Amino acid sequence: MDAGLASLRSERRKRVKVAASLTIAEQLMPRWLVSLQVAANRLGATTPEVIMTATNSDQAIAAVRDGAADLGFIETPYLPTGLRSRVVAHDELVVIVPAGHKWARRQRSLSAAELSQTPLVTREPGSGTRDSLTAALCQALGNWTQQAHPVLELSSAAAVRAAVIAGAGPAVMSRLAVADDLAIGRLHTVAVPELNLRRELRAIWVGSRTPPVGAARDLLTHITSHAAG
Repeated sequence: MDAGLASLRSERRKRVKVAASLTIAEQLMPRWLVSLQVAANRLGATTPEVIMTATNSDQAIAAVRDGAADLGFIETPYLPTGLRSRVVAHDELVVIVPAGHKWARRQRSLSAAELSQTPLVTREPGSGTRDSLTAALCQALGNWTQQAHPVLELSSAAAVRAAVIAGAGPAVMSRLAVADDLAIGRLHTVAVPELNLRRELRAIWVGSRTPPVGAARDLLTHITSHAAG
């Protein structure tokens, strides 16, 4: 029985359940996991088994609070209460339009008020990207600001990007998610100087200042050192 319990504890230490917001899950987590595997192979160590769920920031917070995930990764502009957190990366949101859109040809920058009054293609409520835009607009225009109703609400960054390319309307997305489209000119950014659209991406967990010893701490330590490098 003692040997069996020790084996179970060892398995738990080698496995980590992660709930990550979509930008992090799609754009950053794959490279973090590959570099973790390379580092483990170089040291002759066992790579932790990472079981990842891609979701939005609110659901990642709920998963960590409920114990369904050992680590969460979020994009929200606020710190969730009752959870520990650490900044693991930085990101920038950009206003994007397809090449033929009138905003792509305008000579002057876009105002925050203009953006707030424009129906956008957005993520669903609970998305860190959507919350970050709302926070930036409130900071620039005041908490009374009411945004135009979205032209479309979609549940993934890929769907938002595809809708913008198809001409559904402008959107505000992570630069990470549209970098390739910007590079080839399929999408264009529109400057909004009044808005601070930079944001911090955070890891979250329950408990002490660092996650418990084991796979969760090993993963967070690797990601933090990888980001610093």
